[in-house]
Amino acid sequence: MALRDIKTKIQATERTHKVTRAMEAVSAVKMRTTQSTALAGRPYARAALSILARLSGSADIMRHPLAHVRRAERCALVILTSDKGLAGALNSGVIKAAAEAVAAYPVAAVTVYAYGKKGEEYFARRGYRIARAFENKQDVVEFSVMEELAAELSQEFMKETYDEVLVAYSNFKSTFEQVPAVRRLLPLTLANIEQLVRDIVPVKGKWSELGPIESPAAYSIEPDGKEVLNYLIPRLVSVSLYHFLLEAKASEHSARMVAMKNASDKSREVAHDLTRLFNKIRQAGITREVSEIVGGREALTT
Repeated sequence: MALRDIKTKIQATERTHKVTRAMEAVSAVKMRTTQSTALAGRPYARAALSILARLSGSADIMRHPLAHVRRAERCALVILTSDKGLAGALNSGVIKAAAEAVAAYPVAAVTVYAYGKKGEEYFARRGYRIARAFENKQDVVEFSVMEELAAELSQEFMKETYDEVLVAYSNFKSTFEQVPAVRRLLPLTLANIEQLVRDIVPVKGKWSELGPIESPAAYSIEPDGKEVLNYLIPRLVSVSLYHFLLEAKASEHSARMVAMKNASDKSREVAHDLTRLFNKIRQAGITREVSEIVGGREALTT
């Protein structure tokens, strides 16, 4: 390999390192912001879901349309991915988990609500109907957006357009661990709520000591159980969906920061190896030229 080619590769690698280093710094800032938002929302989400768990012992909630369990023949899938790549295997893991979750349904029986282009493009290419598609470019998403989507899903579920509503997202565990997950949003059951709470409570830290949610055998509701539940349950569905989005946001920026850090470290390593190769070849060339000069000098003296 010529020295000029090696030098060109070194310069290109150094430019790549500058870009990935800058992207790592930007992702680190966004990661801290989204992690703080997701972690700060966990106690609220857990408290909101615990209300529903405590009410689950009453007969009123069992008769509520959003808690009606029926034979699953039609499914709505909400998939939360990013619009951008460079986040390692984050999006592919969520898409794979979502595809496995709806594999038992015919394609015509699945309706997709895609939040993020990666999930939308995957299911659109495979013939699934995309009911709504949202851009996932903003780091701060208003709760009203998820509230509107939750209201639409709830209405379609009560109309029996869908028999169940699934959400595929990336559950944030730590900066270096994001787990693809698929959770059932509707119908609401105590088992689903307990699973959501297990996802919310971290393995270590302040909130890890929280006890399990228990539902009583009976519950008195005032002023009227139906009136309270008609307001409370749709609100809790919105809270659950918004919490999924916060977890997905924190996972996205964490995965991208780690991916850019790995790329920066690798580009630095490649530049170092190329520099050693450049110096080695240049030194060999200098040694060869010195040997030729000495050999020529000796030939002239003989």
